[in-house]
Amino acid sequence: MENKELKIVSLNTWGGQVDSFLDFLKSNKDVDVFCLQEVLNFTEEEYETLTKEGKAEELDIMNHGLFSDIENILNDYNSYYRPHYRNNFGLAIFVKKELEVEKETEIFVYKQRGFGEDIGNCARNLQSVTLKINDNKINILTVHGLWAGKSKDDNEDRIKQSQNIIDFIKTLEEETVLCGDFNLNPDTESIKMFENFGLKNLIRENNISSTRTSLYIKDENPFADYTFVSKDVEVKSFEIMPDEVSDHSAMRLVITV
Repeated sequence: MENKELKIVSLNTWGGQVDSFLDFLKSNKDVDVFCLQEVLNFTEEEYETLTKEGKAEELDIMNHGLFSDIENILNDYNSYYRPHYRNNFGLAIFVKKELEVEKETEIFVYKQRGFGEDIGNCARNLQSVTLKINDNKINILTVHGLWAGKSKDDNEDRIKQSQNIIDFIKTLEEETVLCGDFNLNPDTESIKMFENFGLKNLIRENNISSTRTSLYIKDENPFADYTFVSKDVEVKSFEIMPDEVSDHSAMRLVITV
């Protein structure tokens, strides 16, 4: 059978607070798989409860029903939601319905579900889908690395988080794409661990100078997002997209499967 080009976009949505984010999805429906971070999914009652508890301040400017809004736009995609804060904030993967999803799962890579009092300091998970394309399979993983109000440098928790991700990848037999917002600087040991394990760091290999948009106003190293591929993944193209629909840039990967 003829090989297929698979288009994958990873983006921290910034909670959908930029109005043009949903238009970005509409104009990129040639993408086969969207890997999204910071996706909210609150009912009005759930958000009212959060507000009464005094824990909604950080979320007020975000789209509280973002997951449902994305589902309405990407209605020809299967959707998979894996929150890591309460049941309402976390990761989402959208896969075109024409593609066969053999498996979808998650593991926690920092603490366990239920840990944390706010979205900055909470448990973190890794979401995974395995696609079957012709006679081949490919694993696509996405993550939003821990933050807790700290810098993007190494610490014990981040080293352990990277090791937990690597240990999960070791259980996979097929080739793998790992993407997301890692909240890490490029020269940290936490990032180099993936490279030393044998994954190709497409940010480094393509000499990417920033993964943030002009909406990012902090005086910090302009990196947070990474895409890694295992050694036999055939990369056709990789780019940082110019669209300013978040304070993070979208990463677009095209591979041949």
